[in-house]
Amino acid sequence: MKVLGVLATLATLIMTFGSRGVLAEPLKVGEAAPDFNLPDQNGKNHKLSDYHGKWLALYFYVKDDTPGCTKQACKFRDDIHQLRDLGAEVVGVSVDDSASHASFAKKYDLPFPLLADSKGETAKRYDSIWSLIGLAKRNTYLIDPEGRIAKIYLSASASRNSAEIIEDLKRMKGS
Repeated sequence: MKVLGVLATLATLIMTFGSRGVLAEPLKVGEAAPDFNLPDQNGKNHKLSDYHGKWLALYFYVKDDTPGCTKQACKFRDDIHQLRDLGAEVVGVSVDDSASHASFAKKYDLPFPLLADSKGETAKRYDSIWSLIGLAKRNTYLIDPEGRIAKIYLSASASRNSAEIIEDLKRMKGS
């Protein structure tokens, strides 16, 4: 019985602190962004290296077609030309599957990939998973053209995230 108690406690700690480990430091600005290889709403796989040479707004969101996530996605959609003019691409990630993403992207005419992180492994590497409920946190990582984290937006604002990224890109690029 004691062994089961110890195992349960250990499992809770692992789920609470994520796959980066209990003693692991959270991701920091300046360090290499964790790699990923995930399918989008059309079944095409995307890797971090696909975005080498571009800025990448990698945003994690809770669930397709929910009010806050829809607002955030539509703000990115509405601002996509400004973001691309600044050399940035947008990629959304949640634990929903590709079919759910396809429906969500079609319904709101989203012009960027939504990646299916069904097992939550990429979200864990980005400190962006609620382990106990298995849903992604609303965090965004601005990744520079060399694959390093340039800015972290924890608990990103659904209504302001895209505008904040545009402001930060202009400042970082000196424009």
